[in-house]
Amino acid sequence: MRQREPEGPPPAPAVQKLRIRYAKRGRLRFSSTRDFQRALERALRRADVPMAFSGGFHPHPRISYANAAATGTASEAEYVEISVTARVDPDALRLALDAALPDGLDVLAVVEAGPGALADRLQASEWVIALRGMPVGQLREAADAFWAQTQVEVTRVLKAGPRTFDARAAVLDLAVDTAASAPVMTGVVPGECAILRLVVRHTTPAVRPDDVLTALRVVAGLEPPTPPLVIRLAQGPLQEGSVRVTDPLAASESDAGV
Repeated sequence: MRQREPEGPPPAPAVQKLRIRYAKRGRLRFSSTRDFQRALERALRRADVPMAFSGGFHPHPRISYANAAATGTASEAEYVEISVTARVDPDALRLALDAALPDGLDVLAVVEAGPGALADRLQASEWVIALRGMPVGQLREAADAFWAQTQVEVTRVLKAGPRTFDARAAVLDLAVDTAASAPVMTGVVPGECAILRLVVRHTTPAVRPDDVLTALRVVAGLEPPTPPLVIRLAQGPLQEGSVRVTDPLAASESDAGV
């Protein structure tokens, strides 16, 4: 039996791929990944971006989403990749998309994509967790107890059901501070909370900030008096020999042929 084929001409080929960094701020941190997908597709139409589409009976815009933060988590480092059928100026696209998206979904940078997959460059994330009403000394004791362990198992419900995994091995750095990071965090008053800074390697399953808080409860009985406020400050490649997370949109030495 002959296989059916879509009527009409094939979709126009993509001639350029662009990587976009955006932020989820304020109340928009409660938007889900699907909410952002709908908002972005509307913004691309409003900005008259010449999107490339997939083939088949149900063509869809060629957009790739990478490692989005969980609903309720603010972020300064979310990434998406799009393909277009005519070359566009990255900075003009940044301005147009930022104007078309609601306040709180803010486009920070657009660059032409280099070789390789964007997801492969997202190796680790830097997080800040604000614990309002938590004494700094109590948080430091819990952090010390966490570092003293070689393994801390936590359980989280995934799509396939409950799964137990080690939350300790993925944590590359964990530091306790006062509310020095308050200016970038909605709802944080300096002097009224303790700050936990994390650098976490991306693993499968991903170790999230809430998994680290669960691990602190396991090893030290830590119970935050109020819901934590979480923000991702960065995600990208890990700098060799350190725990610094670098910019995934910057050209790497391998891209330049060095």
